[in-house]
Amino acid sequence: MPDLPEELTLPAGLLPDPLPDPPAVPRDAATVALVREGASGMEVFLMRRVVGMAFAGGMTVFPGGGVDRRDADTSVGWVGPEPAWWGARFGCDPDMARALVCAAVRETFEESGVLLAGPDADSVVADTSRYVDVRQALVDREVSLAQFLSEARLVLRADLLRPWANWVTPEVEPKRFDARFFLAVLPEGQQADGHTSEADHAHWQRPAEALEDWKAGRCGLLPPTWMTLAELVECGGVAAAMSAERTTDKIIPKVIRRGGALHAVLPGDPDYDRAPSHLDARPDDRVEHP
Repeated sequence: MPDLPEELTLPAGLLPDPLPDPPAVPRDAATVALVREGASGMEVFLMRRVVGMAFAGGMTVFPGGGVDRRDADTSVGWVGPEPAWWGARFGCDPDMARALVCAAVRETFEESGVLLAGPDADSVVADTSRYVDVRQALVDREVSLAQFLSEARLVLRADLLRPWANWVTPEVEPKRFDARFFLAVLPEGQQADGHTSEADHAHWQRPAEALEDWKAGRCGLLPPTWMTLAELVECGGVAAAMSAERTTDKIIPKVIRRGGALHAVLPGDPDYDRAPSHLDARPDDRVEHP
């Protein structure tokens, strides 16, 4: 895992006053890094969240969101690795694993228009424009993913996803997620559009260029997004990324203040074990560095 750069700071208004006591319980969530081979190498689909949103407003992110209770519907048509396999990768029971995979597919479709499903185990939908109405119905929670796939005579293609990472929001934040990160390749014939009320811009970009934009101040990245982009750079291409052997232990950053700015520190950082607990982690009580 690459080291987080010193320049990667957290939004100044990240911490509420008072801090949550006890910490908020993380909500299960799924995030999908959608990739494709572009003319100059691997590209990833990125979205800029609308400024003012309760979580990650203004930040550049991958498609994703919280698990809906109906994502656990066992009637969903399914091909590929079974929920028990996914549960072993993400350290959860098969029921939660099923919900996470379904949430990954649903959120990707809702936010980008990309549908990881097909008529059978050997095919994928090539044109999702016919499902534009049901896409909005999913957003409005008027229909479940299982119902949509059943009525469209489609099956969820779990084999098109790969487990990538598991990030948990720090305890000091008021809105927390236990987010499982997935990797998927854009199906042939489909287009990612980013037509969602949660984002004001969406685009494909090489991971290295996205990191350059962040370094130049042209976009904001949270640690999980920065890390995923850096790891994709290390992979080099789509095939290598999709075949990479990944460990998905939970990563729970802590927040400290260095030089007047907030930083996330990860296990293994010398400051991680010295970081204050959530009860006394006030901005003026944090580990301070010149």
